[in-house]
Amino acid sequence: MPDHTGNEKIRLTLSAQAQRYVQRDAPREARLMAARGALPLPPLELATVLFALMHDPDAEVKDTARASLEALPANVMDVVLAGDAHPTILSHLAHAQREDEARCEMLALNTATDDATIAFLATLPFKRVVDVVANNQERLMRAPEIVEALGPNPMVGRSVIDRILTFLGMDLADAEDSVGKGDLNESETEAALKAVLGEDLAGFAHQLVNESEETDVDEGDQTNLYALIQQMSIFQKVKLARLGNKEARGLLIRDRNKVVSVAAITSPKISDTEVTNYAQSRNVCDEVLRIIASNRTWCRNYKVKLALASNPKTPQPTAMKFVNYLQDNDLRAMVRSKDVPSQISAHARRILMKKGKI
Repeated sequence: MPDHTGNEKIRLTLSAQAQRYVQRDAPREARLMAARGALPLPPLELATVLFALMHDPDAEVKDTARASLEALPANVMDVVLAGDAHPTILSHLAHAQREDEARCEMLALNTATDDATIAFLATLPFKRVVDVVANNQERLMRAPEIVEALGPNPMVGRSVIDRILTFLGMDLADAEDSVGKGDLNESETEAALKAVLGEDLAGFAHQLVNESEETDVDEGDQTNLYALIQQMSIFQKVKLARLGNKEARGLLIRDRNKVVSVAAITSPKISDTEVTNYAQSRNVCDEVLRIIASNRTWCRNYKVKLALASNPKTPQPTAMKFVNYLQDNDLRAMVRSKDVPSQISAHARRILMKKGKI
């Protein structure tokens, strides 16, 4: 039987009693009655019958069964969502119930739910669901698509990202801890990265680890590096963000997946100059700017304070705080700038007026 997308066939197990309602040679009236959900069956078997009838050749039977399955009584639906239903049935219900946080949470907790459905649930704007998904280390390590799905979700905050990075770090290698302590030299770091990248990409490890002293990177090399990164899995990107060179970090910190960009900004190899450049950038996610702003060591640097105060992507309360530390010349420039948000430039003007400097 095809699944709800029609892409592949699945095998459903039914009792002899239930089977008679879904057979194609069963009377239409019997199939239609079953499609209305009026059957003395346990919840899981009832849901299975309705899902099977969703693929009946008769349009009325099909549509009626779909409506009945998606509108099962709460006491029946909850048993199905938490029970050992076929993963394809759970997948269908995840899409049908995608606006109900409590039911999506039940599906996220259900071990019978398949990884593809968990990845779908990871895209939904529900914090409880995100927390359940992010806490399942076994699934995260087994299914990179779940981490891919979590990354862009606005409900994913720093604590969730840190948890994911801890899981990935524990599974992929312990090398980055050594890098942070200065224990690995360049050749050892290259070897660690080769182990992560696999045979296809291992040949590029030297290019990705070597820290160039040149300020300008050849455009062709940058393009090649970008193309190389596009071939990488989420796990490989995270590890490269931690072990790679500044050129790799410069691309990965702009990755659409926050897990990757946070791995880049928290790399033990990152330099003060990079931090200043990223604090100025409008192409990094808000989470990167929040991490920079919360790092006391980095924020002792006046250039970082100025960059965060001037960057329109910096959360407004954070930007306002750093405006208070700026020198008069920079405050005047901020007042004149059209690139600075109006609330920030107005705050700079108030400071200057209070000082009698405007």
